[in-house]
Amino acid sequence: MSSNELRQLKPFVSIVFIISTLLGIVFVKMEERRISYNVLKLTHEYRKVIEIQKQKEILLAKLTRPQLLENVATQKLTLKRATAAQIIQLNPVDVAARVNR
Repeated sequence: MSSNELRQLKPFVSIVFIISTLLGIVFVKMEERRISYNVLKLTHEYRKVIEIQKQKEILLAKLTRPQLLENVATQKLTLKRATAAQIIQLNPVDVAARVNR
């Protein structure tokens, strides 16, 4: 190619370079927007999961209250409250001594 032909191609190459750069910028901006929407969506889902977890922890605390467990045991399971004679207290030293024998 002669220098005259190269001079004629320079404007075309410049325009192609500018257009490809602008298209690249548009693509990057679109990708940035898509990713930001995904992050926003995941943030909302995370907050919902945390809220559900807190509600379940509160429900667990309510269900495992000693008074509620005692009521369920006495009313539904027909269990009776233990008397003092039925309670056996083990001394930790005695248990350790028996295991070592």
